[in-house]
Amino acid sequence: MPGGTSRPEAGGVAGPQGSGSRALGPDPDIALVSFPVDRHSYVHYTLGGDPPRGALPGRKSRMATRLFLDRYGLRLPPGGWSTHSELPVGVGMASSTADVVATLRCLFRVFALPYDPDAVLGILSAIERADSVFLDEFALHLSGRHRVLRRLGTDVGFHTAYVTEADTVDTAAVTPLLLPHYRRRAQEYERCLTDLLKGFSVGDAGAVARAATTSAVLSQEVLPKRTFAEVLAHREEFGADGVFVAHTGSLVGYLFTRRPAPELKGELSAFFHSLGHQCSFARGGHG
Repeated sequence: MPGGTSRPEAGGVAGPQGSGSRALGPDPDIALVSFPVDRHSYVHYTLGGDPPRGALPGRKSRMATRLFLDRYGLRLPPGGWSTHSELPVGVGMASSTADVVATLRCLFRVFALPYDPDAVLGILSAIERADSVFLDEFALHLSGRHRVLRRLGTDVGFHTAYVTEADTVDTAAVTPLLLPHYRRRAQEYERCLTDLLKGFSVGDAGAVARAATTSAVLSQEVLPKRTFAEVLAHREEFGADGVFVAHTGSLVGYLFTRRPAPELKGELSAFFHSLGHQCSFARGGHG
């Protein structure tokens, strides 16, 4: 049973996005550093039986399959699909991109082809604005133009405690709101991005967490989270190194460079429960 997994960038998980975003140049687009967490989308294809059955449930995954087969001049052998995702939809964890990437990883295995990130990028570009979940490292990525500006490696990692607020967000719908915001705050985002890239260049997770916090504060101006003020106000109390949000979603949480002790996890869970949300814990990043 060949299978594929994709993890978000906050994730086969493509999941919470963003340590920094900004509008670039005279023809601006959104650049971001997506933040992967240990939540995944899974896609399996079981060979055998009648002609292909059990169609993929997602329209974008079905489109990715067609584009893959056309690209390589292949025909799917008899068999059936099965899928599972740990990613909630519409909260900023790049669930649809994760589903597509997991589907493509599975197809590479079905046909015993080496995984090709360039092919994945080409297929994604024909489907949707996407996060850089097709890469197994951090990267500064132009999501609309599907262009990797800079690879940032795998030295940085975090432990996260986060919640997703009730609202779902349509990424395409909020893009027209984001670009004017990035223009207004261009200098602040420029400084934030500079600090972020410096942190990655030396493997300084604390510096990356501080830049993520700055970006999260700026994000409140355009896509506010109801719990953000309380989360930010208690950061030092919990010893968190930073705060992160989904810049096109409803996720908010803490970044820790060290694993929180069980007692601290209990305190964090109680805190988020007092705000009306169930806390989740996950390893994040690549380090």
